[in-house]
Amino acid sequence: MRRPTVSVLSNPSAPLRLLALSGVLALAACGGGGGDDGPGRGTLQVSMTDAPACGFNNVFVTVNKVRVHSSASAEASAGGWVDIDVVPARRIDLLSLTNGVMTVLGQAALPAGNYQQVRLVLDANRGSGASALANSVVPVGGAEQPLDTPSAVQSGIKINRSFTVARDTLTDLVLDFDACKSVVTRGNGTYGLKPVVTAIPMTVSGEVNGVVAAAPGARVYAERNGVVVKSTVADANGSFRLSPIEQSSTAGPVDVVVVPGAANAKAAGIVRGVPVVVGTPTAISTAAAPLTLPASTYRRVSGAVAPASAEATLRALQLVNGGTFEIAATAAASDTGAYSLFATEPALPVAAPVVGTYQAALPIPLSPDGAAAGKYSIQATSVSGAVQTQPADVNIADVLLNFSF
Repeated sequence: MRRPTVSVLSNPSAPLRLLALSGVLALAACGGGGGDDGPGRGTLQVSMTDAPACGFNNVFVTVNKVRVHSSASAEASAGGWVDIDVVPARRIDLLSLTNGVMTVLGQAALPAGNYQQVRLVLDANRGSGASALANSVVPVGGAEQPLDTPSAVQSGIKINRSFTVARDTLTDLVLDFDACKSVVTRGNGTYGLKPVVTAIPMTVSGEVNGVVAAAPGARVYAERNGVVVKSTVADANGSFRLSPIEQSSTAGPVDVVVVPGAANAKAAGIVRGVPVVVGTPTAISTAAAPLTLPASTYRRVSGAVAPASAEATLRALQLVNGGTFEIAATAAASDTGAYSLFATEPALPVAAPVVGTYQAALPIPLSPDGAAAGKYSIQATSVSGAVQTQPADVNIADVLLNFSF
């Protein structure tokens, strides 16, 4: 049987929220046969959303196709893939897909059943000129630069996620592309893609939203056990939406961490134990009862990771009221090993974070944890999975920390 494919026609000028892409999956039967004794067919719709990117005005990727397979271990060359071809390939600014905004990549009918693997395939850059850049970044205050995507072009960005397509049912699958952790700045000024992409079925996901006072552009994270599962940035009014997040009934509640940033000069705020319910958004604050955070200066932790081939990811963690929370993260340069939290502005608040526990009645009371003020653990994780952690106290000055694997 030949591999089923679907072609998707797009209108790049349509608004992202209203963009509707459709496709028809043609299945060729092998040999004769009577009626349909199989599991039937359902429809899979694939959308994309994004987390914020650190230090960039734009992060462009050009999507060529999405592939799904019933085996988590299937290689790109294996049989059994269902391809959703995006025709023509779509160039998407990932940074336009924050605060719950999604863009539909395509949909297709396919055999009902369980699927274990998704691959997101990107087009390759076709030269150095601006018109040839399928994938690129625009640094804050800089010009557009190519974004190297070798692995994504060759075999697709691999995402292992189990989901079920039910018979005669539309299944929505969202690919969450974390641009902040995916773009690696090299020491020579070039940029590479080290993709961090997750997938979540909308049937098991919900939303957390809120408003933070006087903090446009604040970084907002939904975390479980100190690991970010969804992030966004607050808009000009301080409003934010964290969606999609896997429901609490299967994955547990989330902790929402708000880091206003150096430009807003406010401390971090943490709301613990926030429920995530399918179909019912959870508000942790509103315009009438916003999160109000105290003033804070910010400082930077920077250094280098050796060897550079470790391709380390750096996270700034803070122990607050017995829980560990990620406050900032970045990737070390793949050619020099240098890193900075952040290069564009200091990322770490000095003042004590304020923390509270979720309650339906707003506002949620927040209290400072003085013992945590200015104290962080910087965790470096190499591409092989090795982990090193060092303390960093930014109460007095910026901190230089080097790691060696």
